[in-house]
Amino acid sequence: MSSSSTPPPSVLMVGTGEYTTGYVGGTASNSDKGAGVVALSMFDFRSRNKVSQIGMCGVNGKKFPGIRQHMTKMIENVYSGLSTECSTFPDDTTVDPLAYKSALKTYKPGDVAIIFTPDDTHFDIALECINAGLHVMVTKPIVKTLKDHQTLAKRAKEMGVLVGVEVHKRLDPFYADARDRAKSLGGLQYLASYMSQPKHQLETFKAWAGKSSDISYYLNSHHVDFSEWVLHGTARPVRVTAAASTGVAKARDIDTEDSITLTVLWENFNGDGPKTLGTAVYTSSWVAPKSDVHSQQRFFMMLEKGEINVDQAHRGYTVSTDASGFASSNPLFMKYTPTNGKFSGQSSYGVKSFENFIDAVQSINEGNSTPDDYNDGSLASVHTTMQGTAILEAGRRSLDNDFAPYDIVYEGEKGIDPVDLRRHVFN
Repeated sequence: MSSSSTPPPSVLMVGTGEYTTGYVGGTASNSDKGAGVVALSMFDFRSRNKVSQIGMCGVNGKKFPGIRQHMTKMIENVYSGLSTECSTFPDDTTVDPLAYKSALKTYKPGDVAIIFTPDDTHFDIALECINAGLHVMVTKPIVKTLKDHQTLAKRAKEMGVLVGVEVHKRLDPFYADARDRAKSLGGLQYLASYMSQPKHQLETFKAWAGKSSDISYYLNSHHVDFSEWVLHGTARPVRVTAAASTGVAKARDIDTEDSITLTVLWENFNGDGPKTLGTAVYTSSWVAPKSDVHSQQRFFMMLEKGEINVDQAHRGYTVSTDASGFASSNPLFMKYTPTNGKFSGQSSYGVKSFENFIDAVQSINEGNSTPDDYNDGSLASVHTTMQGTAILEAGRRSLDNDFAPYDIVYEGEKGIDPVDLRRHVFN
């Protein structure tokens, strides 16, 4: 709770979909996020005086009556003391893809924008928010191209605002511990990750799947970011080749890949010694069958002095009910079950991801820290996540160019910020 004379920031949530509200297609999402994550977290923060005014901005204002009813049912009627009152943009009769511009006029420098919209809209919205002096958190991938990422980083620096990427796997205690252990195990040898969602999610995402983005940007981004976080300063990705499987989505008239695999060559610095190579394989899919978890999430990582294996989907906690059947539960991500009628998910990493950002903003607004202080890995800053964007863009380029490999170009022998992508030329 903020006790300083600096008031807590107001928050504008841009995007009204599943992750923000849990509302999809006129009803609660049939995923593991029926009550949403972003809005629920913000309402909880307001109840703890961490944020002040809350606004929500979408494209189609005609959805807001249904969203309000949904949030009342899933939040106010479940958790005592949590109000879902918030300003909404555009009004309930208007469809306006640029409503965020009008919404921003009601906010001031030092406030916060949280962007959960289709991937191809992130850049324009984030840049507008940065130019308005807001601190900005964008869901992964922050943008789709290295050029756009560089532009946002430059503008954030000029405006003196904090811009971060919402990659909550960094707050997963298993992943965080794996990262810390990996630091002492030497250079990367091999990494294999897999992340999936059931094929019914294609219906949830059909408005943008294969149009504004793909499954690699959506899910591979998690483990790509984890790799960049773990290997920051000790290795860099230098070449990307992508492959894909197709058929299931196209049978549903959705023109996109079913699964995408990125093979990434990493270059280990090894101090003053000779550079060595490691290989990482990232696979994501949205055509998995329905199972005991909404999302399969796991990785195996072998380093010079050890190996790490994490199955995020199965934590040894299962629940079976007449209503929902058998499931492997993960309240470490989001604890929706109330305790004595109260929301008690504050320690969940889905919530902490936002709370850490809000706390950093408050510290900056109070003058106790600067945005540059968060380039140390404590947050996924726009300045420390360029390798991930380069990998994802190179993967998309590879798919679009007959699976050709793409090189990631740097300045200097140990430069860590990518400057360009080039199609690999074989000698």
